[in-house]
Amino acid sequence: MKYSCHLLVGLLVLLLGGCGTTIHESLKVQTATKSKIGADKTVVILPFSDYSNTDNLETTYRRNLFVSENLTDQFGKYSFRSPVQEDVFLYLVDQNIINIVPLDKKAKSLERELNDDWSNQMKEELRHYITLSRNNGDNSSAGNNLGTHGLTQQEVVKIGRHFSADYIVRGSIIQYKDRLYPSFDPLKQGIVPFVLGVNNKILFGQADSAEYDELGYMIAGGTTGALISGVTNGDATNVVTWGVIGAGLGAMASHSGKVPQAVVQLRVWVQDAYTGNVVWTNRVDVKVAPKSIFADYQYDALFESATEKAIATLIEDFSKTM
Repeated sequence: MKYSCHLLVGLLVLLLGGCGTTIHESLKVQTATKSKIGADKTVVILPFSDYSNTDNLETTYRRNLFVSENLTDQFGKYSFRSPVQEDVFLYLVDQNIINIVPLDKKAKSLERELNDDWSNQMKEELRHYITLSRNNGDNSSAGNNLGTHGLTQQEVVKIGRHFSADYIVRGSIIQYKDRLYPSFDPLKQGIVPFVLGVNNKILFGQADSAEYDELGYMIAGGTTGALISGVTNGDATNVVTWGVIGAGLGAMASHSGKVPQAVVQLRVWVQDAYTGNVVWTNRVDVKVAPKSIFADYQYDALFESATEKAIATLIEDFSKTM
């Protein structure tokens, strides 16, 4: 009885101790001392030209926002001053350098309809109209020129004079895409997908479709199971049993073990705000994948890491020229 009371008290303490929230905070700029590199210098960060593959204007805007925020953080790390990004955006709009394209909200309503009990054919039609809404059709001439932000040297100098800047920062988003990690690693894939995946590639090479790939995994799994039974001196019944088990594991492995990877490629130019001349440029290509099966597999976290690394590498290289 006494043991039961102690156990109950322990469980209550464990439950009460588990109440509350888990907080993770990350302050991006943590400069203890003022850097001499960017001291008393101001940079104006312009929107990047986006030449990557994107499905809608909202996605383009958000990735551009994330790039500019990371640039602001990294320049702040080296003690560069920068005007408020919204002020820069407003100035560019007022000067007719960029245009505002309204986001079509009809896509949001159509997305909610997908959660209702429509037939598969109807849902396909809804997805089609969602795609049309996101692409904005021919609603704006700006929509036909996505990614371009050409400026003359006179316009660059004018922007610099308006914000009392020393440098104008521009760039291009060349690639911003997700893909599958192109190597076999049991720490990233898991043991079963790794073993059967290697056997599948050795036996059949690269499949043309998901259906053929799944069939290859099943055959590879069945073959592996049969070989295991044969090596262990199993009879015919055991060989069949192990073959069926292996085929089942192969079917499961074909839908697992996929390791996502985020690819970010950026080009940055820095121009002298007094003359408009390019004083530095460089390009970086960053690929980020989860370190193991226990890591965060969400694409937003992978793209966040890839973008932060890309920007940090570029601005560190620029700081060496100062």
